[in-house]
Amino acid sequence: MADRLKNVLNHLNPGVSSGRAAVLSKNPDDIVITYATRTALAKGGKGSFKDTPLENLLLQLLQGVIKNSNIDPVLVEDIACGNVAGTNMANKIRMAALTAGFPNTTAAHIVNRFCSSGLLAIQDIAQQIAGGSIDIGIAIGAESMTENSKIRDPFSASAEISANQEAEDCKQPMGQTSENVGNDFGITREMQDRYAAESYKRAEVAQKAGWFNDEILPVTTVVVDPKTGEKKTVTVTADEGPRHGTTFESLSKIRPAFPQFGDKSTGGNSSQVTDGAAALLLMKRSTAQKLGQPILAKYVYSTVVGLAPRIMGIGPSVAIPKLLSKLNLTIKDIDVVELNEAFASMAVYCLNKLEIPHEIMNVRGGAIALGHPLGATGARQVVTGLSECRRTGKKLLLTSMCIGSGQGMAGLFVNEA
Repeated sequence: MADRLKNVLNHLNPGVSSGRAAVLSKNPDDIVITYATRTALAKGGKGSFKDTPLENLLLQLLQGVIKNSNIDPVLVEDIACGNVAGTNMANKIRMAALTAGFPNTTAAHIVNRFCSSGLLAIQDIAQQIAGGSIDIGIAIGAESMTENSKIRDPFSASAEISANQEAEDCKQPMGQTSENVGNDFGITREMQDRYAAESYKRAEVAQKAGWFNDEILPVTTVVVDPKTGEKKTVTVTADEGPRHGTTFESLSKIRPAFPQFGDKSTGGNSSQVTDGAAALLLMKRSTAQKLGQPILAKYVYSTVVGLAPRIMGIGPSVAIPKLLSKLNLTIKDIDVVELNEAFASMAVYCLNKLEIPHEIMNVRGGAIALGHPLGATGARQVVTGLSECRRTGKKLLLTSMCIGSGQGMAGLFVNEA
């Protein structure tokens, strides 16, 4: 009876094991990832996906999942798509799934927790599987910031809401919150530029070495020349964000991007505006073994926290300790960290506050160098982190995101490939 109760509790709380050995252990009810991929990240507004509707990007992504995972689409019961600012996205993901070859018995929906939407999609599918609602699902993060830029939807709130200062702080532009972090915690312009230079350097090394190749699903699309109107078919296989040869000295010459709020954050030490998507196929270990699906990784646990909206960027500094404490782990137990570089100010703060060894964090560069397609990054970080784990033989991957309006999210995964 005691064993039965333990199994029931584990079923309701998937992957919540205590200590590194327990986290690394294997159980038939583990939620595992059997396929993980992403598109290249293209420059928003001027890159290779600027003329690609997001539903078309989703279509090719889902077609790639079916083809490369060898999963029978009939077996996939739900698809969760993390997205922040797209319009009519609930219909778009459903339509893309049907066109890709999933039957009408495969459901689809969207989730939105700002920049962690992709990670939330993973949590959503994992918890559905653990709870018995579905057996197999796909988690996606996707964003076309090119399309977002065409939307004019100014945010306002009632007088009753705005009378609450923290509620009003939720309306602060992200650049302002970055300057708040820099000013409140003494993260200087030099510190931010030096961190950004390292992000670009790491991305350049990784790109030249071909480390991203196993992550990226080639996408064929049409690009329209804005001057001539000429249409050209291209296959996109590489990230467009990395600027090879970027140095601290060159970054130091860039003017502040938000002078009305401060002088530390620039277009060189902040995340880039980007288009892109990522997808992961999840199921129980027992299901994967039955279907002959390769097990890439185990989803262990994820959690969310709240904090003051005006310093939303430091969310990972709160979310990560919460996650680690629940699993009886410390940062010393972690092998690879993927932490969102929304701004260098928050990345530097979190790196120092959590005492993360820099050599294990964002080994291939982060959003400053690669780009930050809002809803996609939470899933993209998992795809990138697992690829790095495979390359090096590392085991524990920790991912974390800052979230607009003052929140943070973190997730833990075990590499098994």
